[in-house]
Amino acid sequence: MSLEELRKKVDVTDEKIVRLIAERIRQSKSIGEEKHKKGKPIEDAAREQKVLSHIKAIAHAEGINEKEIENIYRQIFKSSKDAQGIIAAFQGELGAYSEEACFQYFGPSVTVKPCESLDAVFSLVEQDEVPYGVVPIENSLEGTVNRVYDLLLNSSLKVCGELEVRIMHCLIANPKASLDNIKKVYSHPQALAQCQTFLKHLGFEVIPASDTAGSVKLIREQHLTDAAAIASRRAAEIYGMKILASDIADNPNNFTRFFVLAKHDSPPSGKDKTSIVFSVKHQSGTLYTAIKEFADNKLNLTKIESRPTRQKAWEYNFYLDFEGHRQDKIVKDTLTKLEAHSLFVKVLGSYPKAT
Repeated sequence: MSLEELRKKVDVTDEKIVRLIAERIRQSKSIGEEKHKKGKPIEDAAREQKVLSHIKAIAHAEGINEKEIENIYRQIFKSSKDAQGIIAAFQGELGAYSEEACFQYFGPSVTVKPCESLDAVFSLVEQDEVPYGVVPIENSLEGTVNRVYDLLLNSSLKVCGELEVRIMHCLIANPKASLDNIKKVYSHPQALAQCQTFLKHLGFEVIPASDTAGSVKLIREQHLTDAAAIASRRAAEIYGMKILASDIADNPNNFTRFFVLAKHDSPPSGKDKTSIVFSVKHQSGTLYTAIKEFADNKLNLTKIESRPTRQKAWEYNFYLDFEGHRQDKIVKDTLTKLEAHSLFVKVLGSYPKAT
C-alpha cells in the first residue's frame, strides 16, 4: 500500500475519531441537563476515575501508552464538562464567599456571573439569562439575610438546593502596606460585625461596603496603603493583595448557609428539606394552631423566622424550614391542614439537605 493510500486511511480514521468525540460531547450535554433538573453537581470525580480506569485497561490491551491516553481523555473530559457546564449568578465581586459557594455546590467547571445586588441575581434567573442563582440566607453568628426572604416572597423562583460554607476571614491590604500603617478597614457589615474583637483591639475605623471581595478590589484600585479589607483568602489571591492576618473572626464557628435558586426545585432524594412562607390571622393562638400541625405529623422544624408583612403594622409572615419533601404524602397532608389555618401558604421549594 502506498504512502498516499495510508494517509487517506489515517484521514478517514481521524474523521471517525472527531465525529465520535462530538457524539460523546452531545451525550455529555444530555447528562448535564439531567443533572441540572435534579440539582446535582456537574463534577463527579468517582465517575471520572471509573472511566479513566476502563480506558487505560483498553489502552493496555491494545499496547498503547496508558498515560498518554489518560492525558487525551482528560482533555475530552474538559470539553464534555464545558458542554454540561452551567452558569450561576451571585452577588458580589469575584472572590466573594458567594462565589466560593457556587464552586462548592456546582464544582470547578461552573461559570460564575457576579451581580451588584441580590435583586439582580433573582432577576437574571427569572429572565432565563442564567439557570441558577446562589444567595446567602443566614449566617451562624449574625443571623438571617432579610433581603433574600423578602425577594423569595414575591418571586416565582424555587429553592432547589442548599449548602453551608465555612467563613474564614482575612485582613487584606496592598502589597506595600503593613499592619502598623492600617487606619481603616472596609468590608460587608456582617463581616465587620463578625470581627469586632479583632478590629476594636487594633483601633481601626470600620467602613461598611456592599461586598467583602469588592472591598479588596476597592483598596487595590485606589492604591490605599493605610486601609485594609476583610475578605476571603481567594479574594487576596485574585486581586494580588497581601494577607496581614488570617482567621480573624471572633468565633471560629462561622458558617453561612446558601440557597440555590432555579425555575424548579429538586425531586425527592430521601433526605430533603422544604421551605415555606405563610401568614395567619392576627388572633390569639393562630400561630400555635398552625405550627401544631407539624408536631402532630412528626415533621421536624429546622427554622422559623418572622418578617413584617409591610402591609399592616405588627403583622408578620412566617418563614419555615422543615424536614421532608413537598411530594411526600405526610408533607402534602400537613400543608393542606396548614392552609386551613392560614391567610396564605407559599412553598418556596424542596431540596436535598446540606451535608
